[in-house]
Parts: sequence; C-alpha cells; structure tokens
Amino acid sequence: MTTDSAWRTEAVRKLEADGNRSADTHLFRLELAGIPEIELYFKDESTHPTRSLKHRLARSLFLYAICNGWIDKGMTVIEASSGSTAVSEAYFARLLGLDFIAVMPKSTSPEKVQAIEFYGGRCHYVDKGSEIYSAAEKLARETDGHYMDQFTYAERATDWRGNNNIAESIYRQLARENHPVPEWIVVSAGTGGTAATIGRYIRYQRFQTRLCVADPEISVFYDSFLESRDDLVIDAGSNVEGIGRPRCEPSFVRGVIDHMVKVPDAASFAAMRVLAERVDHLPGGSTGTNLYASLQVIRDMATAGTSGSVVTMLCDPGERYRETYYADDWLAEKGFHIQPYRDQINRFLDTGDWQEVEP
Repeated sequence: MTTDSAWRTEAVRKLEADGNRSADTHLFRLELAGIPEIELYFKDESTHPTRSLKHRLARSLFLYAICNGWIDKGMTVIEASSGSTAVSEAYFARLLGLDFIAVMPKSTSPEKVQAIEFYGGRCHYVDKGSEIYSAAEKLARETDGHYMDQFTYAERATDWRGNNNIAESIYRQLARENHPVPEWIVVSAGTGGTAATIGRYIRYQRFQTRLCVADPEISVFYDSFLESRDDLVIDAGSNVEGIGRPRCEPSFVRGVIDHMVKVPDAASFAAMRVLAERVDHLPGGSTGTNLYASLQVIRDMATAGTSGSVVTMLCDPGERYRETYYADDWLAEKGFHIQPYRDQINRFLDTGDWQEVEP
C-alpha cells in the first residue's frame, strides 16, 4: 500500500484536535445514606461527543492504525461491534473522510444503529454475536479495507502510563476528595481495554487501589479469570450490549484484575433504573452492571469496617435503550424480573442492609 504522508499528517492533527476540544468527563457522586463512611463516584463517559466510553477507545484505535500505516486515504474501515464502539468509529471515520462499516448482531438496539448511520456509517448484520469476527475480516478483504479489530488492539492502542487516559483523569479529579486514592475501581469488560489501561496505571503509579471487573451473565470473562484460561467459548451473546463476550478476547488482561463479579442481567437492568431515579442521568445497561458490582464491593468494605471511595463508570446514555432495557414489555418478553433487585438495591442504599435475592 502506498502511504499518503500528507493525508496521514492531517489525519493525526484532526484526531488530536478532537481530543483537545473534548473537555474531560465529570465525576459525580451517588449518595449512600445507609453507608456514609464510603463514597461512590461515577465517571460520566456519556458526555463525550459520541456519548460513550468508547469515544476514547475509537480515537486511540484510529491513531494507532494510522501511525502503524494500516489506514490510509480513501480506505474503508470495518469494525466488529455491538454498538457504541461502532458509533464512535463512525464519527471519526467521517471526520477523516473514510467509509465505515459496522458488523453487528441483528439484536443491536435500533437507537445505536441510527447513531451509526447518523455519522455516515453502514451496518452489516449477523445472526449471532460469535459471527462478527469472521464477517468483519471477510468484508475487509472484499473492500481492500482495514479491519480495526477493537478486541485485539484495545489494550495496546491507549497509552496506559498517562497522557490523560481515563485512569489518570480519575485520580486527578479525586485529588481534593475525602479519599483521593480509591479503595476500588469497578469496570465492566467488553474488549477488556479499559480494565487493562486502569489496572496497568494503578500498578505503574504504585497506588493501593484494587480493580474489580464486572461481567454479565452470558460471557466467558468471569470463568476465564477464575480458571486462568484463554480458550473458553460459548455459543451465545450477552444481553447487556457492549459488555461480555462469547470468547476470551486478546485485550482481556487477567493479570491486572484483582477481583471479578458475575452480575445477573436482571440485576443490571434493575440497577440502571434505580440510578436513573436517584440522579439526573439516564444510564445504559452496562452502567447498571457496574453499579451492582460496586454495591457488592461496598457491602464487603462495610462488613470489614473499611472506609474509603469506590469509582465506577457511567458508560453510555440510556436513551439508546428506551425500546429495550427501559421498556417493561421488553423485559417481560425476555423473562427478566427486576423488582426483587430494585428492592434489594434501594434497601441497601437507604439503610446499608444487604439482603440476597433468591434465584
């Protein structure tokens, strides 16, 4: 491939300018009336231009691919994605004048499809989540384009040592809080890239913070962590868009993780609704997963008599899920009974009393 150096130089400038224009995302607190000695913060990634945590990743992936000489002027960029990464990559592809195709399961929310198409991207559907990889590779060959492959490159495209990555931002924003070094940071895993960045940064800066990764019901990451195995595969896709995978992705770095929590899908959908009722934000499903896992971490801290702070992520806006996670008919059709978890979460937030939900 002949490289257009002038195009590459201008592309990098545009990507860096986008990062410079984007003010840092906020941290906000969820009040814990029943556990006042512990503070829970959300890093609100829904305020990025493309409204999700994946905006950071998409910009890093484009910079990485362009500087490696994998993307050049006039190429088509293809990504395997269940939604948010594709939205952000479609935005950056349009910024750089590139065609973009997102390969995704047919079950992807219509709101995400609309967002991809808003930025000029096209959608290519497959029946099962496990089929997105081969379909994306095939499209890249047919178009002589570039398969971005977030699941391989997410953990290496971001500078985990700093450079205003999400971990550095969290610690800077906590500097004047009661507990500026959090006891725990809790994230969920889609590619594993965010967990890798945060976990590496914690160790590089020699913080005593521990990293907890939350996994939805239908995913192999939790078992991969427990069994120290990379070869696990299941023939099903996660019900929580953007997180959980049917295979252990190359960007999932077990060694940076201290603890993992398996979160029932009904608990994720209950938690997102409880959060929406208590703060002026409408979160998505993965944020519910993060919140439910964070509350379990806080429960264990309170039991041990430990005070401190916990930080987790608001990953993307709930507006993208009005026809699914926020629709009672959809939940009933899928068989999700969220009320027991809503009662459990509200009780814990108000009183500090954690009562297990009967399966």
